[in-house]
Amino acid sequence: MTPKTERIVVVGAALLDGGRLLAARRTAPAELAGRWELPGGKVEAGERPEDALVRELREELGVDTEPVERVPGEWPLRAPYVLQVWTARLRPGSPTPRPLQDHDELRWLTPGELWTVAWLDQDVPAVQEIRNLTAPWV
Repeated sequence: MTPKTERIVVVGAALLDGGRLLAARRTAPAELAGRWELPGGKVEAGERPEDALVRELREELGVDTEPVERVPGEWPLRAPYVLQVWTARLRPGSPTPRPLQDHDELRWLTPGELWTVAWLDQDVPAVQEIRNLTAPWV
């Protein structure tokens, strides 16, 4: 019998502002470079996913954010990783997002522009779920 592999949660941010969603273009690893994703990263041991989201967005984009609510669903990445997504907003006085780590470009997308970027395959189901949300986009 093989030991059960413990899953590792990766948090993604549906960072919403003014009816737009922030997309970030990857620079690495090579197989992901040039594709777009929801910014975020791994939850560290003992860290709440919401806290990891705030930390990752500060590290990757230089912004101060607050999680709003978890997007329904969980999406498998390569084992043992799973993606969980939260809607989030910029805190008052936060700097404008800028690509600091892992990304070379950011775009704010309206609901009608969601599919104008080449999303990473693993982010597509999450983006579809975000598209179905109404309250944050209003």
